[in-house]
Parts: sequence; structure tokens; C-alpha cells
Amino acid sequence: MSPEKVKCLVLAGLSGGSGKSVVSVGLIAALKSHGKGVVPFKKGPDYIDAGWMTKAAGQPCYNLDPYLMPVETIATTFQSHLYGNSFAIVEGNRGLFDGVNASGDYSTAELALQLDLPVLLVVNCSKATRTVAALVLGCQAFDPRIRFAGVILNQIATVRHESIIRQAMERYTDLPVLGIMPRLQQDIFPMRHLGVTPHQEYASADEAVVGLAALAETHFDLDSIIARMQAVVPMPPAVQPVLPSSAVPLTIGVLRDAAFQFYYEENLEALKTAGARLVMIDALNSRELPFDIDGLYIGGGFPETSARQLADNASFRQSVRAHIDSGLPVYAECGGLIFLGRSIILNDNEYPLAGVFPVTFTLSSKPQAHGYSTFTVEKANSFYPIGTRIKGHEFRYSMVHQWDGATEDLALKMERGAGFCEGRDGLVKNNVLALYTHVLATGTPQWVTGFIAAARTYAQQSGKLASTG
Repeated sequence: MSPEKVKCLVLAGLSGGSGKSVVSVGLIAALKSHGKGVVPFKKGPDYIDAGWMTKAAGQPCYNLDPYLMPVETIATTFQSHLYGNSFAIVEGNRGLFDGVNASGDYSTAELALQLDLPVLLVVNCSKATRTVAALVLGCQAFDPRIRFAGVILNQIATVRHESIIRQAMERYTDLPVLGIMPRLQQDIFPMRHLGVTPHQEYASADEAVVGLAALAETHFDLDSIIARMQAVVPMPPAVQPVLPSSAVPLTIGVLRDAAFQFYYEENLEALKTAGARLVMIDALNSRELPFDIDGLYIGGGFPETSARQLADNASFRQSVRAHIDSGLPVYAECGGLIFLGRSIILNDNEYPLAGVFPVTFTLSSKPQAHGYSTFTVEKANSFYPIGTRIKGHEFRYSMVHQWDGATEDLALKMERGAGFCEGRDGLVKNNVLALYTHVLATGTPQWVTGFIAAARTYAQQSGKLASTG
């Protein structure tokens, strides 16, 4: 018997800040009560929106990134995670047709075409009425290949405001208005840095999701939205490899707490599929690293918001240094790189960090890097062979305040993106690789291969695993 089809759509906006995240979280949370489950996807390099979508769905959000992932990988990733759900929502990024160039390469529109899904368009109607219909009509004419399911009107101020826009939509377009999101007295999602505050740092996150679900139930035509979604046959789940009962699994520690939140679910799943056991570690409250880990993954996040707690937890910082001195493989991205530095200066206060690298960081009021990046490996490290070319992305306000190192010692040459400094990235010490660039495992299979190889070598050298050499 073939698996049950899953109703799917892409949710897109006219620009960043159009209200896609508010609508997607509300829609996902509302749809949960109309079926067996909602699997969320986020287009592009994003952790924060994906985190909110995860919270709304009650299951992981997966990233679909046409820049970082081959076309066939996007299709496989999408279909393989549909199984057992009734719905799938793919939230776009920026504007529907915005890509990396004037041709719109890697845009949300391109992704919708690849997946053959209809688009539910979110329009910010603040200070506009009839012009909304012109904008929607323009989107329809811009690329006739796009199938639009309908429109959600965001930032509706009054009943009259809504009525005029609905009339204009009916007169000038053939797209139905499938719901509105009223203008709220207070932002449900507090803003910070490059977007909304991560749900891990927001005390009222549960209430926010419940509130958005209620708004969607009240103001969205859910039955019509469901009727206009595309039915997709899911791919049956892959059979997970079973280790022999005598095999000793590798153990990878993952710093995951309020300071370190930016992890692609795909990266964690790739480590587990490769046979690793993951141990989540709270850097803010744990006294030390577990003694039996074979590798450590430190993702990105906002260590600056937890700088005092990280500084006060001196025993944990010392434990990290001790494990690194003993040869523990450590892969650190962005916030993880910062944590391995000497200190961070915030508002004229200097907070000590792990002290693995002789670098002091500070925070800028403007983005220092925000977009896709590409690097080539030029120097020896424990994770990537020399000559490897990797696509990733950068996402930061932090900057180097002082570094007692040499640029030529950095392992990675940036072809695109800022990197650590002077067009290079990748600090190396013992079996540590720390870099500003984030990577996505589904687009970079070398990442998990290198991580597992480094952990296995360390486990063999420490006597945990028998050497195969």
C-alpha cells in the first residue's frame, strides 16, 4: 500500500520583513490540529526562523538551500521527511523572486518550481490598499510558471482597511484572499540583530506560538488553504544502519544551550547516521566536558548574550582547554569560534572565554558578514583534506578586536565572504578547526566524513577503539 499523500505549499513574501515568519508559525501551529502532523522546511541559510517553526510543529525543521545543495539533494531531503505527516510548509526567505543575482538564481520562486509546489503569498499591507492588488498582479505576471494558491494580507489595521483590499483583489486579480493577520499592538516576535529573537531566549515562546495559532484559526480560511495545497507522495523512511552489538559507538558532544543554538538538524542527523552517539552539553551550567567524548561540535548562536555566564563558568572553560590539549577533535562555527577565543569585549567590559586561541572579539552595531560564502582548504587540519572546496554562509555582528596570530596560518582561503580576516578563515590548533563559516551537511558530505574520521582517530589513540591500522 502506497503511503498517504502529504499536502504541501511554499509560503513566500514580497520582501524580508513582510511577516512570513508570523504567518508560517501561526499556520503550522493551527494545522497541527487538522491532521497527523506538520513538517516544516526553511528555504535558505537560517536558524532562528527554523527554530520557531520547529517549536510550532513539535518536530524538526529542515533547510532547503538551492545554493548549498544540489537539486537532487533538495528533492530527496524534502520527500524523505514528509512520511507520517499530513502537511508540509516551506517558508521562503526575503522576497519571492530575490536570489543572488538579477536573474533570481537560488530564489524562493526557483525552489517552488523545483518542488512543483503552489505559493501562498504574504503581503504587508501597512499604509496601502489598492496598491496591494497591483503588487500581487505584478508577481503573477513576473513569472507565469509560478502557481499561486492565494494571498494572506498582513498588518491589517481595520475592517475597512481589509474590505478595500479584498475588493481590489477581487476586481484586479484572480487570486483569493485566504486570510489576514491583523496589526497587533505588540510584536509577538521580539526583534534583535539579524531578525527575531531565538525562541530559546524568549521566555514567552510557548505563549507566542499559542497566540499565533489562535490568530490563524480565527483569521485564516484553513479549509481553503488545505484545498489549494499540492498533494505529494512521500518517500518511505530510510532504514537506519544497525551497529553490531559488539561495536563501540563514537560519542560526539554538542554544546547546545541559550548561547549555542545554531545547528542544522541535518548536521546532527548526519552524525547519528554515521554511527555517532550525540550528547548535548550545557556550556552555561555544566562544570566540565564529559570525559568519554570523542569529538566536540560547537555551533553558532549568541554567546555575547550569555557572556557573563560563560565567563563565570571557569571550570567548564578550563575543561575545554584541557580536552583540546589532549587532542580532542573540536569543530567550532561562528559563535563556537568566539567561545574558543581569549575574551569578548561588550560595553567596555571584557569577559574571559575558553582561551584556546589568542584572539579578543567585540560586537559591532552593523552586520560584519551576512550571506553565502565559499572557501578552499589550503592548510592541514583534522576535518577537511587540502584542496577541498566548500560552500557555506556567514551570519554575524561580531568582529576581531585583537589577534596575536598570523594571517598565513589560517587554513582556509575565502573565495566569497568575509571569513576571519584578510580573506581567510579557519583557526587551527591541535585537532581544532574554528571558523566563521557555517556549513550544511546535506550540501557538504565532506563535513560529516571528516568529523567522524577525526573522532575515530582520537578514539583509537585514546584506546577506546581498536586501531585498524
